[in-house]
Amino acid sequence: MNIFVPGRICLVGEHSDWAGGYRRINAQIEKGYTLITGTDQGIYAEVSAHPTSLVLSSVSPNGTRSGPYEIPMESRALLEEAQKGGFWSYIAGVAYQMLINYHVRGLVIDNYRTDLPIKKGLSSSAAICVLAARAFNRVYDLKMTTRGEMELAYQGEITTPSRCGRMDQGCAFGNRPVLMTFDGDRLETQELQVNEPLYFVIVDLQAKKDTFEILNRLNHCYPFAENEVEKGVQKLLGPINRHIVERAVDALRTSNPAQLGTIMTEAQALFDHYAAPACPEELTSPVLHKVLEYEPLKPHVFGGKGVGSQGDGTAQFICRSLDDQKRVIEIIQQELNLQAMSMTISPQQKVRKAVIPAAGFGTRLFPASKATKKELFPVVDRDGIAKPAILLIVEEALEAGIEEVIIIVQENDLPDFRSFFCEQISIENYNKLPRQFQDYSRRLLDIGLHIKFAIQTAQQGFGHAVYSAAELVGNEPFLLMLGDHIYRSNNDSSCARQLMDTYKQHGQNIVGMRLTPESEIGNFGTLTGVWLDEERLLSINEFAEKPTLDYAHTNLRVPGMPADEYLTVFGQYILKPEIFKILKEHIDNNVRERGEFQLTSALDRLRQEDGFLGLVINGKRFDIGLPDYYLETLQNFRKE
Repeated sequence: MNIFVPGRICLVGEHSDWAGGYRRINAQIEKGYTLITGTDQGIYAEVSAHPTSLVLSSVSPNGTRSGPYEIPMESRALLEEAQKGGFWSYIAGVAYQMLINYHVRGLVIDNYRTDLPIKKGLSSSAAICVLAARAFNRVYDLKMTTRGEMELAYQGEITTPSRCGRMDQGCAFGNRPVLMTFDGDRLETQELQVNEPLYFVIVDLQAKKDTFEILNRLNHCYPFAENEVEKGVQKLLGPINRHIVERAVDALRTSNPAQLGTIMTEAQALFDHYAAPACPEELTSPVLHKVLEYEPLKPHVFGGKGVGSQGDGTAQFICRSLDDQKRVIEIIQQELNLQAMSMTISPQQKVRKAVIPAAGFGTRLFPASKATKKELFPVVDRDGIAKPAILLIVEEALEAGIEEVIIIVQENDLPDFRSFFCEQISIENYNKLPRQFQDYSRRLLDIGLHIKFAIQTAQQGFGHAVYSAAELVGNEPFLLMLGDHIYRSNNDSSCARQLMDTYKQHGQNIVGMRLTPESEIGNFGTLTGVWLDEERLLSINEFAEKPTLDYAHTNLRVPGMPADEYLTVFGQYILKPEIFKILKEHIDNNVRERGEFQLTSALDRLRQEDGFLGLVINGKRFDIGLPDYYLETLQNFRKE
């Protein structure tokens, strides 16, 4: 299993994590607010289970390989290693915390590549700790959320001589911007999205600073200020910082780089005014200010500031464009003889395509399914028009913002689907239609322009059907909708739109869910996890296909739900393209369940490797796959 964890850069709000922690002692101190994002660079590792030990090896940024280094997976040995300090200590500290909190064995971790600068305020040590926590989580399927990985990584790092702040492990969120709020021991996180790319350059100042001394001096200003300098630091890291971060969040959400650059420059000036007097030896920062004020850079940037604990460690600039980003790196390297690297905050990749499997035979609807595909069975919509079920599904996808719909069919059925969506009826029949149906006939052809077909060559399961669309989907996230279900929202936002909006906000694989009585869960995929948002949004930690009641009672209960209710799959998903890699692996290795290639096990693997959310859909699902269900749909769909 391969894992990548980026570094972490603090855009604004440095030092406010530990400052907000002092609210445990002095409630008059302002909460801490920090805006962070992951870097483009980070730490890469291949990980696997080991029965008895931690077996560690690494390649440094300069290409030097060290290890393998073996540590017994025993609490005393791990604690001793953690307290030595150094690279291996961070992994040992996390392993120690894992051992005392979970039933785990050992790991093999090969850190085969690192392109993240070390000890430059980019949380390289935190990235190592998050990588170790994530490795244990995925290899042993501990069902931890991202926040859980962050907490174990933090506990692991403070087991070492390192005294990191709580913001550092924010690198666990990847390259998404995150607003972090620190209130005593409580940490809140909120992921943010941008609409346009934002281009940054990070500069290694190649100078010396004493981070421990900076932190020591600034901590002396807490928990109670005793002079004007200490009052100034508390004001800076309190109300001033809150105002700066609030404006920076607004600049990110509106993708306004000019505003963000102005805020960064202002934040640096305020830091110089209020914080530097507390530690002038380290925070006067002549190298940092020389770079920030270098005239040839100014036409290419909106602003800049120091990074991390500040001082002469690292600088960051926000650039005017991609070309300006490249030019800033050239100037810094050629004229200032410093090292620089790019960092881009990119918009969440848009979901443009939908996949609808419609290649099954419809065994349970025979002999009607011999006459026509079940996806072409008619259902009367609210507008009184009798529509094939597949049309209702396609219309919902297009209404949600999908640009291209891929319908998976058997080769023999392709002419029927193509004729419906892509061919006009004869002129004689067209002229017989009432005006409203003539308009709809033309609408069908417009819809057909958005449709492509994928052929499933053999019916070998739902997972095999989905994989048939891999080439047409490409390297994009996609909306998956079942071909024998139709959907009706309870509000103005369609079921598919609810999923699309949540994906846009969080950028994670997501499945629609519905509440289901325990008597029915043997018919559906069932999930469990941890609530993230008032019993609407779930961080999933297990998928189970058609579980038994005994298994569900023991493993699938969700906190806060009635004992006789569970969460089951609604029939709509948004999946990242990595699902195709997993399905291909199953097909290549003939990994079947009940004789077929299933989707549920691939979803659970995707959950382990990339995370998965579940959204309780505010709507209803209507099944047309069984005669009784189809009859119920005919009776009730129009009324909803």
